[in-house]
Amino acid sequence: MKAQAMGLPLLLACRLFAQSDMQGMNMPGMNMASPAEDFLMGLSSGTSLNPASWPMPMLSRPLGSWNMNLMAQGFIVDTQQTGPRGGDKLYSTNWMMLSAEHKAGSRGAFQFDAMLSLEPATISGERYPLLFQTGETAYGKPIVDGQHPHNLFMALGVTYAYKLSDKSTLELAFHPVGDPALGPVAYPHRDSAMELPEAPISHHLQDSTHISDDVLTAGIAYQKFKLEASGFYGSEPGENRWIIQQGPMNSWATRLWYLPSKNWAAQISTGRLTHPEALEKGDQVRTTASLSYSKPLTTGSWSSSLIWGRNHYTATQQNGNSFLAETVAPFRRLNFITGRFELVDKNELFPGVTGAPNARIGEYTGGYTRDIPLFKKLETGLGANVTFYTLPDNIKPEYGNHPLSANVYIRFRVRPPAS
Repeated sequence: MKAQAMGLPLLLACRLFAQSDMQGMNMPGMNMASPAEDFLMGLSSGTSLNPASWPMPMLSRPLGSWNMNLMAQGFIVDTQQTGPRGGDKLYSTNWMMLSAEHKAGSRGAFQFDAMLSLEPATISGERYPLLFQTGETAYGKPIVDGQHPHNLFMALGVTYAYKLSDKSTLELAFHPVGDPALGPVAYPHRDSAMELPEAPISHHLQDSTHISDDVLTAGIAYQKFKLEASGFYGSEPGENRWIIQQGPMNSWATRLWYLPSKNWAAQISTGRLTHPEALEKGDQVRTTASLSYSKPLTTGSWSSSLIWGRNHYTATQQNGNSFLAETVAPFRRLNFITGRFELVDKNELFPGVTGAPNARIGEYTGGYTRDIPLFKKLETGLGANVTFYTLPDNIKPEYGNHPLSANVYIRFRVRPPAS
């Protein structure tokens, strides 16, 4: 049932674009893209940016004077974990993005976008097993050693771009649900994480704001730089994953991008999140920096990311740091090697326990995916990864001396047309 719940919707969505045999906006049969439309095409999660050289797995086709785009990906995953807190589960992580672009005068363009996920239905019990993960709630209690599902509406809104000159572009965006100018590209859409079905345990110190509410962003791009600022509702999504949660625009963020070449994208950002966690007192001040690299090869694209994120917790005056290195490397044809390495400070592993220890966790994941051609319009792959951990001695009685996690998965992704 989970395979049908994930694979069939993707196949049906691909049929909507079945007459498209092009990728990119300037191919024969497509509406000629203006510079403002090209700018919008480069955006990823919200207004964030993967390296421009990364070939987005996207289907594109014209609809009158509109340019329509589709991206989608899903995993069917079986997780097995060892140790006293380990868990086992079969579930699906997934998302689909639809966007529509249109020119607005000779210098402007706007893009409507909607990003949806079936995870509220394909992840039972409000979580899937993920050792040492923390953040958000389920059934009125903090989630520990598990990752929450994404909302049905991961993003919904409009972005406008206006070319001020050949070197500068004005950017305005409003999303009732979306991603403010804080952090790197969110992991579901990050080029270096496309073959990893599970979230990083540093998620809530780096990119957890990718599903925020009432997000207003303004930015200006000049040559190799882009400066942005956002106002948004700072609380994490509630437990009802089927609705859009509204709230006051009580939080802010600002981000600076540096794009030295098509292969590189770097950002530094900071923001204040007003009461993000429902069961924790105080606010969070988050600061992040990241560097991403992507190089197209004849066998695929080699993409890597280095990310640092820190939360300052105003209620306790404590800091938590996180460090992540991540890569996906193709070799020969249809093969992908993946890796993710993290060091993360965790202070929520023992909720409600007075004087509970803070712990720096090391997470080391290695994996492999093999593409298996089954459908014309979908890239299907079979893969597995294994994760080892390092942890302080004082929490080993709770987790075991050597906890281990393993995932076996099937991956579905919209197949871009051959270039």
